[in-house]
Amino acid sequence: MSSWFVDTYILSFLVLGLLLLLITLGSSWINRLPLSYALIYLAVGILLGPGGINLVKLRPEAEFLERATEFVVLISLYSCGLKMNRPLKLWAWSSTARLIGFLMPISIGAIALLGHWFLKLNWGEAILLGAILAPTDPVLASEVQLSDRDDRNELRFGLTSEGGLNDALAFPFVYFGLHWIEDGNWESWFKNWVAVDLLWAIAAGLVMGIVVAKAVAWVDQKIQNYRKVDELFEDFTAISTILLTYALTEMVNGYGFLAVFVAGVVAQRSYRNPEKPRSQLSFIERLEKLAEVGVILLLGSLLRIEPILRFIDEALLVAGALIFVVRPIGAWISTIGEKYTSLVPKGSRRNFRERFRPTTRWLLGWFGIRGVGSLYYLAYAYGKGLEGETGEMIGWITYLTVVISVILHGISSTPLMKWHDESISDILEAEETTSPSSSQ
Repeated sequence: MSSWFVDTYILSFLVLGLLLLLITLGSSWINRLPLSYALIYLAVGILLGPGGINLVKLRPEAEFLERATEFVVLISLYSCGLKMNRPLKLWAWSSTARLIGFLMPISIGAIALLGHWFLKLNWGEAILLGAILAPTDPVLASEVQLSDRDDRNELRFGLTSEGGLNDALAFPFVYFGLHWIEDGNWESWFKNWVAVDLLWAIAAGLVMGIVVAKAVAWVDQKIQNYRKVDELFEDFTAISTILLTYALTEMVNGYGFLAVFVAGVVAQRSYRNPEKPRSQLSFIERLEKLAEVGVILLLGSLLRIEPILRFIDEALLVAGALIFVVRPIGAWISTIGEKYTSLVPKGSRRNFRERFRPTTRWLLGWFGIRGVGSLYYLAYAYGKGLEGETGEMIGWITYLTVVISVILHGISSTPLMKWHDESISDILEAEETTSPSSSQ
């Protein structure tokens, strides 16, 4: 108190408080602009970091980044699961199956080939790079995701479900790359990878997601039949479901990310009162927004001029290929012959089913937003021994790919989704006008 100089720690609180206040009060104006909240957070992070006024000098260890991004992804995966509004039938999730089953391997393979042929990475490192960049982001893609459980837009459903699943299902390929880096003789570990990292871990994730979510919902409903829970704490059930599901799944060597997404899907079907999962979703989305602020601010503050200039050519090559070539072409290939049903207005008896329109397929290709999931896998790889010049190059390719994605998709998401939603409305109006029932 004896000095007029303000501690930088306290000054950081001041800046963060002002940012949150401006974002909150200015949200109605920001929503009309061709930019995302993540782009604003990134710009502020860069401004506060060494490239700006150097207020934030934090250089977090890989373990801190891993844990921070892990928690953010968990929250977002559960949120994605709660938004899933389709019956658990294969035909209803056909677009998701194509995006996961075809597009994700295409993306990993293409980036791996690029890394091996042009960046001179060995195959293990190249596959690891492809796996790190494979997940589309469920955290930063809120503008293109389902807005709630009543949103029946096929494009939004595909992007939301893809973001919820590929953040988990990229894990086997991350392990594949790490195993290959550790032991070049892949025949010595390949069978174990298939049995444990692929089949067992995925199966355990699916089962644990179902079992834990149903168990928590059952206990919750049984207890509340006798005595109501304090409303202030009721939505904490969502956090407990996330933590219990993740911890128990990891304890049996399953994929916790997959289990948490499945738990969200199951939880919103397990309560007799439909307002319960709606309330959980509202609570989780608030946490998700707050966590997004912290992670993207941190990313912006991590950026350094010297390594950016050193790896800019490699980063532009990979990011450009992924965003402008691999993802769009891969999405187009993956959705050949795909049909959709979600344009049917809720309550309609018409069996509306036709092929994806070209605009929907191209937008699926464009909105492959990279973000927190890739940052998590990068930090995880660092914790498992990725190091040296190659590790640094993979790191900065990842950082800059995420930054480029935040900028390009942040600018384009609002106008493109507005145009897409308006075109869908026009299609529905035209269909209703020309339908037999409307002419009677």
